[in-house]
Amino acid sequence: MKKFRKVLDGLTTSSPVNPGGSPACGSAAGTPGTAPTPRELEIQETLMSEHFQICKTVRHGVPYQPTALAFDPVQKILAIGSRSGGVRLLGRPGVDCHCQHESGAAVLQLQFLINEGALVTACADDTLHLWNLRQRRPAILHSLKFNRERITFCHLPFQSKWLYVGTERGNTHIVNIESFVLSGYVIMWNKAIELSTKTHPGPVVHLSDSPKDEGKLLIGFESGTIVMWDLRAKRADFRIYYDEAIHSASWHHEGRQFMCSHSDGSLSLWNLRNTAKPFQVTFPHGKTQRDGRKESCKPILKVEYKTSRNSSEAFVVFSGGLSYDKAGRRPTLTIMHGKAITVLEMDYPIVDFLVLCETPYLNEVQEPYAVVVLLEKDFVVVDLTQSNFPIFENPYPMDIHESPVTCTAYFADCPPDIIPVLYSIGAKHKKTGYSHKEWPVSGGTWTVGSQTYPEIIITGHADGSIKFWDATAITLQMLYKLKTSKVFEKPKGGDVGRNAELAEEDPYAVQMISWCPQSRIFCVVGISAHVILYRFSKHDANTTITSLEVRLQCEIEDVISPSDAENTPCFSDPSGHSPQPQPPSPRSNTPDSMRDSIPCLKVKDRMIRMPPGYQAELVVQLLWIDGEPPQQITSLDLNSAYGLLALGNCNGLAVVDYLQKTILLCMSTLELYGSADPFQRLTRSPRKNRQSTSGLTELSDNQVSLDLERSKSPTSDHVNGHCTSPTSQPCLTGRARVPGGPEGPRLARRGPGRPPFRKAQSAACMEVSLPVSSLTEGYPSRRAMLQQLHGVSMYSHDEQHITTYSWSERESRENSFSRSRSSSVSSIDRETKEAVTTLQFAESYVRKSDTLPTPCLWVGTSLGLVLIIPMSIPTDEQERLEDPVTVAPTGTVLMLKGSVLRIGFLDCGGVLINSPYEVWRDQHAPDDPDRPRKRKLVNFSPSSSQEASGDGHLAVVCSERQAKVFFMPSQACLYVHNITESSFVLRADVVSVYNSVCLACFCANGHIMTLSLPSLRPLLDVSYLPLTDMRIARTFCFTNGGQALYLCSPTEIQRITYSQEMCDNLQEMLGELFTPIETPEAQNRGFLKGFFGGNAQTFDREELFGEAAAGKASRSLAQHIPGQGGMEGMKAAAGGVVGELARARIALDERGQRLGELEERTALMMTSAETFSKHAHELMLKCKDKKWYQF
Repeated sequence: MKKFRKVLDGLTTSSPVNPGGSPACGSAAGTPGTAPTPRELEIQETLMSEHFQICKTVRHGVPYQPTALAFDPVQKILAIGSRSGGVRLLGRPGVDCHCQHESGAAVLQLQFLINEGALVTACADDTLHLWNLRQRRPAILHSLKFNRERITFCHLPFQSKWLYVGTERGNTHIVNIESFVLSGYVIMWNKAIELSTKTHPGPVVHLSDSPKDEGKLLIGFESGTIVMWDLRAKRADFRIYYDEAIHSASWHHEGRQFMCSHSDGSLSLWNLRNTAKPFQVTFPHGKTQRDGRKESCKPILKVEYKTSRNSSEAFVVFSGGLSYDKAGRRPTLTIMHGKAITVLEMDYPIVDFLVLCETPYLNEVQEPYAVVVLLEKDFVVVDLTQSNFPIFENPYPMDIHESPVTCTAYFADCPPDIIPVLYSIGAKHKKTGYSHKEWPVSGGTWTVGSQTYPEIIITGHADGSIKFWDATAITLQMLYKLKTSKVFEKPKGGDVGRNAELAEEDPYAVQMISWCPQSRIFCVVGISAHVILYRFSKHDANTTITSLEVRLQCEIEDVISPSDAENTPCFSDPSGHSPQPQPPSPRSNTPDSMRDSIPCLKVKDRMIRMPPGYQAELVVQLLWIDGEPPQQITSLDLNSAYGLLALGNCNGLAVVDYLQKTILLCMSTLELYGSADPFQRLTRSPRKNRQSTSGLTELSDNQVSLDLERSKSPTSDHVNGHCTSPTSQPCLTGRARVPGGPEGPRLARRGPGRPPFRKAQSAACMEVSLPVSSLTEGYPSRRAMLQQLHGVSMYSHDEQHITTYSWSERESRENSFSRSRSSSVSSIDRETKEAVTTLQFAESYVRKSDTLPTPCLWVGTSLGLVLIIPMSIPTDEQERLEDPVTVAPTGTVLMLKGSVLRIGFLDCGGVLINSPYEVWRDQHAPDDPDRPRKRKLVNFSPSSSQEASGDGHLAVVCSERQAKVFFMPSQACLYVHNITESSFVLRADVVSVYNSVCLACFCANGHIMTLSLPSLRPLLDVSYLPLTDMRIARTFCFTNGGQALYLCSPTEIQRITYSQEMCDNLQEMLGELFTPIETPEAQNRGFLKGFFGGNAQTFDREELFGEAAAGKASRSLAQHIPGQGGMEGMKAAAGGVVGELARARIALDERGQRLGELEERTALMMTSAETFSKHAHELMLKCKDKKWYQF
């Protein structure tokens, strides 16, 4: 507990208030303001650095780029390997664990030690790893690195400690699982094949022991050679040479037959009595042509041959094998049962599949009951016990990426009633036709922890859909899905031509989300410069969606002085609709250069029946202006208590009254300042001086320009949906034309601030590999970051040249379009396009002389300026619906370095002030005369939340460079902290943790920081996650309770915590992967079956493979690497007092054990000595009286 006393005189504790010579905080004109009368502010801060620690909690979604699959039939645990070296372990809902190989090498194969709580992984770097699954966080016990051979296939027999490893050279090695050491027993390829064979058989693609005799090993080579190797005799029982390459093999449980799949789409069945030719060859999907030949088919990559008690016919399940002439067919899984052939089409290519059986013993009737199918972007389980083969309903969230995720939002500690309500609405729209049986992957144990609270994650997608997820207690379950595209008319089928050709593939892509859980009002910002407002209702309704069109532009005269700007505000009509020409229909064949005053999409203008759930009420769209498309919306905020919605972009700000359906304010950012513009900019119209080519150094000697460059952050275009740099993305109002070129209208298709949002270039799909230097040093600015990131998908004005090039090339190319962009624009001119980057409604003070807080809108811009706009809102409910709300900018300005990202408010006791809200009421509920339907507002005014502390409150403002705390209404800067100099902040939020509040930041160099409030003391600074692609920047978000999330791959959400308490309790929150279960006993086959059918023969592998019989393997062949992942390794690695105590306790136990053993040996030696003494005495007595000749 630490007490801070601060005099409100503008001094700071963290760093100088005025670094770099620029005014850090000031009055309306940007000069330092007069400090108020000195008064002590007492705030007790409880947060300390020991309260924070970064830790990954859980990962959701299907593993990205999966490669391998394995299942433990006793423990019922499933494992999935991925190309990035990750392993996901899945059991019953709640049992979900992610492990990662440090090398990052792709996982080739997975092998469970069945019912042993261990897993073997074979990786692409030719290393075997043994994982211990008997702990909540699995870890590696042993590793074995092959130096001279490449691993191609592994096989571990049930209840065996010897692992067979096939290699690319065709050799088979044997590894002891307990010691992870190679045996000296090796099956060399030249011994396995006949000496007369002239060609190499190829890599080993299959290994399995015979169900009838464990001493026989079936080896399959890629070329088509099959060898049955007798392990005891060390020779081949038989060899098969087949014409087609082999992909897999599978045994009949009796061990008399096995089936192989081949590259020509055929299945061959072999009988051990006659291996000269196959017993049967079938082409399941190959039809016989007229000439008698089979049509060519695709390879069958895998086959499984399983028997069932209830049927004399076996199940044959395989993937692939379709004929080549069926173009466009989706990937298939085929199930053959007798003469019935069922083909299941999959949405994605099949990576691997497994048939789940009742018994782990290969020599028993298998009784298959399900097929687990691993797809490239999905994971399904098919029920084999029903004739129509339905799939099981997946309890894991494997469809996060159904459409690419474009934005996320995370809400912790939601109202407790919101999750059941959303679930009940969403359950009505769930798919049907699933299997009625229980989910077969049911291993592990998991219980809901005691410290749980409602959590909701919202994801926005490229197709315009919104998904609400229940994220309570580290799980993730789908609650409700909303499709925003239903608000708009579908493009007509006959709408063809160049306009339709250039239409965006994802015009409804969600860019931003704003949700008020208390009032249940939901806002969505789309890529086509539109905002949709939804209200929640439990009842269906027939309503018409109101559409408002906003002409948000920046009409700049040749020279504008501050006084002129003050006299020319572009306020809209009080009714909200300024006189505008009737817009033509969107999506028409109107040339782009002729488009004006029309939106990008057309809202449905008829009565619509809306089902229960979120129902669209209002759509706000920005309009095309003079052939230029509207700029993307970069900031949004709504307040249900005020009934207002604010949105901003590169051109300016608009405020909408969604209760009266009117536009209250529509102004450019420059006009918001009036005479209070701190830079006193002299602007030039981009429509003039187009032929000038004097370059960008026209006014470089202007001191105002230099000060401006120092005060701003060198940011660039769209990160987190913010168009944050007018420097590189000027927003033009004129038509873009190239002199003498026919592509003028084509170039004007998109404005420079509105990059195309195509499926292949969506933020969720970007994968960028950066140099090591950039990962370690970070980016100096957003410009440098995007120079790397947009190297993959750079957005150009020229639709014909969407290519990869550097920023310098891009700027030179943009400047070369003299008709598209004025080349004479100075640095000051380019700064006139100031983007609105953050908006926040609050009860605050506008002027220094104010004594009571009033409703205000705080506006943060890309130049580090904060404007405070007061609003006059009628308090009476009837007057609120009839009288207009007045909004009048006053010119109050605060300043920071870098683009403003977040604004929050504290009372004078350091307690977070939440925004006022309206309590939810169902507008479409039947009227109840006993309960009048009135608006119920909850207000958190700073004057009412503090009597002892007096009037006033604190404003926390965070930019991409620094954070400041201002005291209102005096506007004095109490604290300032320069967060970073070498990088910049991507995400910042004021969050509640440990019953206190702090500022959490995520920087582009991968650092996660927390700062105390209000003193801005650094509490945590950890280099956690290097920014390697735009997906992380777009989806990273903080929430209360010390949690955060981001999209770690296009298909997976990673949740993390920065709370020490949650890190400590994480072991209790996670599920147990291993549960003690008795291994089922092998069935007794009976005397007759054993006599005539031949019982399965067992043999002692230790006798063959052990060091005594086989000797030691060559040391240069493989290197053993001890792991640090066992319980002993974890205890040895534990730090601090607890670790020392644990180690001391272990040492004492071991010492006591050794002392006990020593005592036992001493006692044994004493007993032996006494016995020897006794026998010696008896012998002496016996021989005492004997003469020498009597011996």
